[in-house]
Amino acid sequence: MHSGQHEFDRQTAVTPSGAGRYAAELAPGWHVGGGINGGYLLAVIGQAVRAELPSKPDPLAVSAYYLSASTAGPAEVVVDVRRDGGSIATVAADLRQGDQSRITALATYGDLSALPDDVRTTAEEPHLPPVEECVPSSMAPEEVRAVAPLMERFDMRFHPDHVGWAVGEPGRTGVISAWFRFADGREPDPIALLLAVDALPPVTFDLGMPGWAPTLELSAHVRAVPAPGWLKVRHATRNMAGGMFEEDCEVWDSAGRLVAQSRQLARQPR
Repeated sequence: MHSGQHEFDRQTAVTPSGAGRYAAELAPGWHVGGGINGGYLLAVIGQAVRAELPSKPDPLAVSAYYLSASTAGPAEVVVDVRRDGGSIATVAADLRQGDQSRITALATYGDLSALPDDVRTTAEEPHLPPVEECVPSSMAPEEVRAVAPLMERFDMRFHPDHVGWAVGEPGRTGVISAWFRFADGREPDPIALLLAVDALPPVTFDLGMPGWAPTLELSAHVRAVPAPGWLKVRHATRNMAGGMFEEDCEVWDSAGRLVAQSRQLARQPR
């Protein structure tokens, strides 16, 4: 377990408040656009589910539906264990604020460290130039940073081909990739991967459409415990239609393993 000196651990912490109920305090620093970042909220839910299932600490699959925009302040996660089997358990979880449901999710949890370690994959690790040749998120335009205090939480180094949006020259390929780590040096773990799949700017930035892109649904698969060090994160979209787009994400760790995958459906920025 991580000690509490890291911001992410303090600000995703939950406190038992009754049978299957956990109190949380959503921190304002995870704001982006019109609400709190969806990946951060998924991590808060992830901590509550982990607390409910001590023998199965790791998310394997999480599918979340975003019902309304969250705000900084008190929240509650209600966890309902639907099945707790030998190696995996499946739960329903709701994040609520007052009488408003913010997110409803289904999650399957297990123990990633107990899984077999054979890997057979045709997935190819994204190519990123060395960290020092990539563009730091601290160079993002002031107006972007003002809309997304979230960016201050991370150290992100963007592929030089994928940051044209920052200077008004989007690449229009529908891809954004970056090196990723926490600004305070916290190492990645399975709960942090729930955040990493939704931490980069929306891939629509690369399509010349900056702005908040509210998530409707996000499904994340956590495939392995990540090695310490930088993560590589790549977002891509192929289809924008009906005012919505899908965003496919891959997260690779410093050992060159695909440690998380996700797909979300989001509204295109207004």
